[in-house]
Amino acid sequence: MVMCVTGMGTILYGSVFGPLTNASLVVIAMDLGVTITDITLLSGYQTLVVGCTAPFVSALSRKYGKRGIFVLSSVSAVVGNIVGSTSTNYHQLLAARVIQGFAVSTYESLLLVVIADLYFVHERGIYTSIVTFVLAAVSNLASVVCGPITTNLGWKYLFHIFVAISGAQTICQFLFVPETTYVRDRRYNIDELTTDNFEDLAAHEHRHDKESVHELEAVTTTQTIPRKKTFWQNVKLFDGSYSDENLLQLLIAPFAVCFNIAVAYIILIQGWFICIFVSIAFVVAQIFGLPPYNLTPSGVGYLSLGPFIGGLLAVLFFGVIADPVIMFMTRRNKGVYEPEYRLLLSVFGLLSGVGLFGYGYVAQMYGSYYIAAFLHGILLFGVMGMLVSTSLYALDAYRDMSNEIFIMGMLVKNFLLYGFTHFINDVVANQGPQRIFFIFGGTGFAIMIGIPVMYMFGKKYRSYWCRHNLLEKFHIRTHAE
Repeated sequence: MVMCVTGMGTILYGSVFGPLTNASLVVIAMDLGVTITDITLLSGYQTLVVGCTAPFVSALSRKYGKRGIFVLSSVSAVVGNIVGSTSTNYHQLLAARVIQGFAVSTYESLLLVVIADLYFVHERGIYTSIVTFVLAAVSNLASVVCGPITTNLGWKYLFHIFVAISGAQTICQFLFVPETTYVRDRRYNIDELTTDNFEDLAAHEHRHDKESVHELEAVTTTQTIPRKKTFWQNVKLFDGSYSDENLLQLLIAPFAVCFNIAVAYIILIQGWFICIFVSIAFVVAQIFGLPPYNLTPSGVGYLSLGPFIGGLLAVLFFGVIADPVIMFMTRRNKGVYEPEYRLLLSVFGLLSGVGLFGYGYVAQMYGSYYIAAFLHGILLFGVMGMLVSTSLYALDAYRDMSNEIFIMGMLVKNFLLYGFTHFINDVVANQGPQRIFFIFGGTGFAIMIGIPVMYMFGKKYRSYWCRHNLLEKFHIRTHAE
């Protein structure tokens, strides 16, 4: 239930809010009497809000838990949808998109660390693949649905319908999703420790067993098992503090993790690959909604079936092979698991460059939009390969910094997207799509050079970091959820 309801929130707010108006850019621009770039900037300002609120989401979720942040974010989504459904000019629509942005940050970043709350290391592969699919691929299905709604009912109905759906999700989030954050004995976090001292853990368990027998014989107990919370206790938005750190330190932590070179690289490569994929969404209506294609918002929306299918195939493929690959490599390594095995799947990231180059060429030559949609799907398949591999690597290799890594990655991605919205439509209009997408694809290939380096030397660097942890020297604590 926790994953279903919170996952629905991630679909609605983390995946759909961003591309909500992409298929309708031309129609909305004509209706409000502004340029296509102005409408694209609505999404840009939303991403700016998401990026700016990301560190605060990280700090508050660590200090006071995730439940209250999730519920308040859902309420913000409902308010934003109501404002959008009643908007009559550009500035009101801008206000709606900004208010929606406050909901996106939480659901886009915290669902991945909820996985670490609920599942063991060997169980996370399939769930991480599903979340990556939700964040990357489902956004394309949004255009498939939103396009016909705009064509048949008008763009305001996008917000009318969303008011009802987001309201239902908010109620379910409040009633059926308890707090998942908990304070755990660190000795059990064997996926966070520099060395796995199983002897100490076994001795602790053995001592605990002896003490339990002695306590049973004496009919006394020194440590009681907490009672299961009642329903009304579970619906409390906040249930005390889960950390003795001050909020200022927690706000600094996402920025401080960039002292770790491997972490900084993960943040950069994830942010860039998401951006080059999303960049197409900013211009697809501009390319195919104008001559010579002249597609309606419905037609533009249907083009997103290509990347949706590509993303669906990717989640099935990577979900099936992600964990078996590391088990196979672990057996070959005499039973010793290394997080760098997760990076093997990133080889599929090469397909993203192929898809981006092809898409730019086809759009420049006014080729078949079916081929363009197919290449868009190839692009997303490659992007998801990169995201799944690096996300799993971050969870396994640097789990003690996992929340900060994903928060910082979201901040970088959204700031990049905000920058893209200021120029990408004008560049496509003046120079054509081929130039900009060739530059994006070439840059992606260049950034990928670091993957084999990290695969070969990642273990040595992890050892070096554990012995020379800059965060510890500056007394900055990070955490895993």
